[in-house]
Amino acid sequence: MTISIHTKACAANEILPLLPAQIKPSYPTLPAHEHERFRLDPIAVGSTLCPGNQTEAIFQVVGHILLPSQGILAHASLCPLLKAKKALEDARSQSFQLIKEGFSLAWITLSDKGALGKREDTAGPLIAEILGATLPICHSQGFLLPDEAIELRSQLTYLALTERYDIICTSGGTGLTARDITPETTERLLDRKLPGFVQAMMAKSLEKTPRAILSRACAGVIGESLVLNLPGSAKAVRENLEAILPALDHTLKKLHNDPSDCGA
Repeated sequence: MTISIHTKACAANEILPLLPAQIKPSYPTLPAHEHERFRLDPIAVGSTLCPGNQTEAIFQVVGHILLPSQGILAHASLCPLLKAKKALEDARSQSFQLIKEGFSLAWITLSDKGALGKREDTAGPLIAEILGATLPICHSQGFLLPDEAIELRSQLTYLALTERYDIICTSGGTGLTARDITPETTERLLDRKLPGFVQAMMAKSLEKTPRAILSRACAGVIGESLVLNLPGSAKAVRENLEAILPALDHTLKKLHNDPSDCGA
């Protein structure tokens, strides 16, 4: 995919919104100020923008933001956020190739104490460390939420359907207390379930402790995102991920319609 954008001078690692371009009014009878704007579909997080036929990325998509729209069709425009991979010294207009290589990862840690700053999140960064050592991760981002169903539901939906992360892992909230809402919140959003992942993680956990039987974790797909519920402790996160790591790369490729045969 090729897009043309007007860039401005910026520093390396600066975050810039990609604003939609102004176009002529569609309806001749409308006042001149009532114009529309091009509206880009959400671009998958982790995608890079390379100028012309070059392979060196100048920007990477790291998220999206809603900005007020000056058009007649919507009150706001969903704009990609671009992180500058290098400094740009001047403003210019040019064409970029939109390229996505590798997988994007989001992790969500569910913790009331963590959300209040009373507990350090060790499980979330460990997810990024383990998966980053096994898979070609092009972008990763962590989120810390209280154990609230409405917040988790909103975050999962946004990360999967707007940001289009390849992998979304939750950590915590898989037990039996009244505040453990992760599995049922996740399950209601899934387009397809992956019981094999749950079975593999359960088998691995039961090797360590009989209390693992209390886990209600689920796994499945939202849109084109693989969603995994993991335990809250760093130790248990490592054990669960070790159980499914050998199948992750193949799973993600098939989720994106890889046509190759499934070998043994």
